[in-house]
Amino acid sequence: MNVLLVYPKFPTTYWSFQYALKFLGKKAALPPLGLITVAAILPKEWTLKLVDMNVSRLRKSDLAWADAVMISAMVVQQDSVRDVILRANALGKTVIAGGPAFTCEPDEYPGVDHLILGEAERSLAPFLEDFVRGKAKPRYEAESFPQMCDVPNPRWDLLNIRKYASMSIQFSRGCPFNCDFCNVTALFGHRPRIKTTKQILKELDSIWALGWRSSVFFVDDNFIGNKRFLKRDLLPALVAWQKSHKTGLPFYTEASINMADDPELMEMMSAAGFDTVFIGLETPSEAALTDCNKKQNRGRDLVNDIKKIQRAGMQVQGGFIVGFDSDTHSIFQRQIDFIQKSGVVTAMVGILQAPVGTALHERMSREGRLVGESSGNNTSVSTNIIPKMNLDTLVDGYQSLIKNLYSPSTYYARVKIFLNEFNGPMIRGKVDRHRLRAFLTSIVRLGILGRERFEYWKLLSWVAVRKTHLLPTAISLAIIGFHFRKVSEQICAD
Repeated sequence: MNVLLVYPKFPTTYWSFQYALKFLGKKAALPPLGLITVAAILPKEWTLKLVDMNVSRLRKSDLAWADAVMISAMVVQQDSVRDVILRANALGKTVIAGGPAFTCEPDEYPGVDHLILGEAERSLAPFLEDFVRGKAKPRYEAESFPQMCDVPNPRWDLLNIRKYASMSIQFSRGCPFNCDFCNVTALFGHRPRIKTTKQILKELDSIWALGWRSSVFFVDDNFIGNKRFLKRDLLPALVAWQKSHKTGLPFYTEASINMADDPELMEMMSAAGFDTVFIGLETPSEAALTDCNKKQNRGRDLVNDIKKIQRAGMQVQGGFIVGFDSDTHSIFQRQIDFIQKSGVVTAMVGILQAPVGTALHERMSREGRLVGESSGNNTSVSTNIIPKMNLDTLVDGYQSLIKNLYSPSTYYARVKIFLNEFNGPMIRGKVDRHRLRAFLTSIVRLGILGRERFEYWKLLSWVAVRKTHLLPTAISLAIIGFHFRKVSEQICAD
């Protein structure tokens, strides 16, 4: 069997980082971890080829070579998914598909011959058994959640790692919380399932052996779901691993705001190399947090919690939402004030959508307020629900909000607010030619040609005098700000 593994193209979003990647000379932020994990489960005698359409073109010759085409994707990639399916169908290829897009909406892709739904460690094996006998069914669904000890070491050898800005590994699946707009628990359950420390170290060793010396993203939806194991086992092992390697690797991840309640945990994470954490902050409105069942964020001084994490050595990236039922027109300025005061430099703001499988989707359906399905794109000015706020008011307010947040004066002021709190990461990545290229490109694109050139040089001058060790961080944030500003301009043009 010749099997072509295809990862469809992402549209331009905040998460794509495509404008920032050009500074580094990279093609994509992250590799398709799901696909290279699936590749490790496939029969050893099969010949595999991987095409990540975010780093290279899918050629007709690639499809012609294949006996079967396997596709994995998220909902936001749906347009590219449909194009790949049509191209494979036109050549008479067997199409096998899995991943969140297909698990959430299996009936939306009629050109797929075999659907592998749920986690592949459970649903793929019975398919393979039937497939090699020529008796495969159209659909296979995982009937239970696998233990993470069953997850194999990904096939990193299928990647051209030089095309990516970061590598990624996964420690856990599942989240203990139940936010009503999030489908993570529908996909992976409430009980966090974890890999062994031995597995994680083996994956890091594999990445290191390939020559990787830059950042690694722990892609868990909530890295701190099992704090006891982290503090007792994994984090001490990561600290030891970092010390045993000359340069070490910077880590970043996703977690919940309650990490701010545990100084020991934050200190250990920082010592292990974590310098950035993405948190679903959503909104400063207590009423809206109640609307979406975001219990872990309620009754808190969120700004103070964010600053605790920053002072512990980790930048907080934040997800924010407008369009909750209790939101009024005042929410847009409240979000601006909250984000600015907290120093959350990378603030990803979107209009509320209701993904399939969420409590919000079910409620909107019951109330007759569901309009189609979610695009999965957090930069879309459309929504698949009928909001309580007038839709035009919501869209206008949203566009005004992001235009303000990513104007050069507001953005660079927020960077300074953050750097005032941040003491710097414990593990500093290796300064390679890509970072040097990014710095030199930023001087030209931002410092000379950019409309933010005054703010750019003002920030770098301030950092050079006050916090010289944070100069690489300041340059990185300036580059990320350029990406967010470009995306925001596109949103406001819609």
